[in-house]
Amino acid sequence: MIDLLIKASYFAAAVLFILGLKRMSSPVTARGGIVWAGAGMVLATLITFLTPDMGNYGLMTVAIALGGIIAWWSGKRVAMTDMPQMIALYNGMGGGAAAAIACLELLHQAGHEVVNTEVHILAVIGALIGTIAFSGSLIAFAKLQGLMRGVIRFGGQQFFNLGVFVVTVGLGALIAASGDYSITMLSAFFVLALAFGVFMTVPIGGADMPVVISLYNALTGLAVGFEGFVLGNPAMMIAGTVVGAAGTLLTQLMARAMNRPITNVLFSNFGGGGSGDGGEVTGSMKSIEAQDVAVMMAFADKVVIVPGYGMAVAQAQHKIWELGQLLQNRGVTVKFAIHPVAGRMPGHMNVLLAEAGVPYDIIFDLDEINNEFASSDVSLVIGANDVVNPQARTNPESPIFGMPILDVDKSRNVIVIKRGQGKGFSGIENALFFEDNTRMLYGDGQKMAAELIAQVKELG
Repeated sequence: MIDLLIKASYFAAAVLFILGLKRMSSPVTARGGIVWAGAGMVLATLITFLTPDMGNYGLMTVAIALGGIIAWWSGKRVAMTDMPQMIALYNGMGGGAAAAIACLELLHQAGHEVVNTEVHILAVIGALIGTIAFSGSLIAFAKLQGLMRGVIRFGGQQFFNLGVFVVTVGLGALIAASGDYSITMLSAFFVLALAFGVFMTVPIGGADMPVVISLYNALTGLAVGFEGFVLGNPAMMIAGTVVGAAGTLLTQLMARAMNRPITNVLFSNFGGGGSGDGGEVTGSMKSIEAQDVAVMMAFADKVVIVPGYGMAVAQAQHKIWELGQLLQNRGVTVKFAIHPVAGRMPGHMNVLLAEAGVPYDIIFDLDEINNEFASSDVSLVIGANDVVNPQARTNPESPIFGMPILDVDKSRNVIVIKRGQGKGFSGIENALFFEDNTRMLYGDGQKMAAELIAQVKELG
């Protein structure tokens, strides 16, 4: 009877995971999807306590309580602008947990005859993937948090990384082949896997972090799925497989949004911050005052707002939406345009705009909004750089050539809120800033948005 109850509960938890993930695909139902998936996790966790021959209930309870308290506290305190690094950190913890499970299973087998070869091989694969996802995610967190500046590159780095990976896989194959391995060999395997996760991530620049986070999310899911097979836990199998598949698809979509294969993201020098900009940009940047921008926007028919990571840094999303509401009250059509890789994680801008209360029906992605730029009176760009760079269409020498972009330059007027004249994370000069129809509003994003609000209000 207990066995039937456990299996039924795991099945129900898996259904809740899948339905929750499905609801997360839309901003309208995403909140409910998180609740559904959370309920599935609670069910799967509680029913595990009824597993026959289960022990260490005290340690399990303490670990769950500590983890829950830390997660609740950090979740309440984290700013929406810091959500990318929090996701990277939590994703790394998932990979680390899967690797820890594998480590215990492999320790139990060390020096003994392997009873189930297939399960033993899955444990090694899960250990490798989970460990790489753990250390790689921690480096991604450090980069996003500002604890690690820039990138680390040296001659022959890719060959060095390949060598570390080959040795790691070789050790894993020896461990998977039989139970006749030492603790020293097992330790070397995990140390090298941790090192490879670090080595693979340190040369990748901030511009590519959305794809990297998505990739490590997929790896964590796969690791959990493999360890589910090792433990014979259906909830882990299904949840891990679903997360791994969803993360893989998302990674492919993110890479496609930049028109770059995932290998280019992981092994190229793009995204590092300044190695080359694909040629010089002619012309000069032309500044404008907030008062003139306010008049331009207040008497426009259509305004398209394009947010980027700079808006997140300035925490300007609330002020930008307040500006949008003022314009709407004056009869201006206001729309928000989101590029798939804007920000530092998939859906970063959508999360920020949702927090500010921007209605979902005026937020559009690249394919939906691009045809409307030509008919817009003003496009307001705040903090976006590479995703609005027209060189992606016009300059074959540019590192981002061929990347789908928001066609902001086709608007009648373009206003760019920017703190200075520096380049973006990828180190590429943005030709949009030099266009004849572009004006630069220099200053902090939140302060400039507040100034625009004040100027629009003065117009009556």
